[in-house]
Amino acid sequence: MSDKSSDEFYTKLRKRLKKTSDWPAPYLYKFIVPSSDQKNLDQLIAIFDNLGAVISTKKSSKGKYTSVSINVTLKSPDIVIEKYKQVGEEIQNVISL
Repeated sequence: MSDKSSDEFYTKLRKRLKKTSDWPAPYLYKFIVPSSDQKNLDQLIAIFDNLGAVISTKKSSKGKYTSVSINVTLKSPDIVIEKYKQVGEEIQNVISL
C-alpha cells in the first residue's frame, strides 16, 4: 500500500472508529501469518502483550496458515491505528484483516 493510500485508509478508519464507539472500547484485531514462521507469530503476540489482550490462534485446515484474533480494550482510535502500523513495520508476511 502506498503512503498516500495508507494515510487515507487510516484517516477513514479513525473517523469510523470515533463515530461507532465510545472510547475506551474493545477492539478485535484479526491477522493471518504463515504457520511455518513461529518467530513472526511470537512477535505479533508480543506487540499486544501487557495490554490485557485476549489472544487466540487457529491453524487453517491444511496447517499452512495461522489466524490470530486479538481482543483488547484500547483508549482511543489512535492507539488502534498505532498498533496496526507497528505490526506492519515490525512483522513480515502478516496479513491484517
